Amino acid sequence: MHYQDTFLIENRLGLHARAASVLAQLALSFDAKVTLQQGDKEADGDSVLALMLLEGAQGKEVKVTCSGPDAELALKTIGELIANKFHEQE
Repeated sequence: MHYQDTFLIENRLGLHARAASVLAQLALSFDAKVTLQQGDKEADGDSVLALMLLEGAQGKEVKVTCSGPDAELALKTIGELIANKFHEQE
């Protein structure tokens, strides 16, 4: 089953190295395939480098798609991470 939603990147630095690392570690914790898409670029949620190459800047929207046994929970948790600005202090 597939679940998807679109989230706004609100943290000042966007999807930079630390944020991408936190997101990738979170994606790996679920039994689900996580894919992020911004414009015509797509990245596996468990790849820090691929996530950074999305160039997800503040104010950009990113579409998250999850499939697999934990897909619904993965989407909810990743959405919360993005909404909480990757837990950055700013």
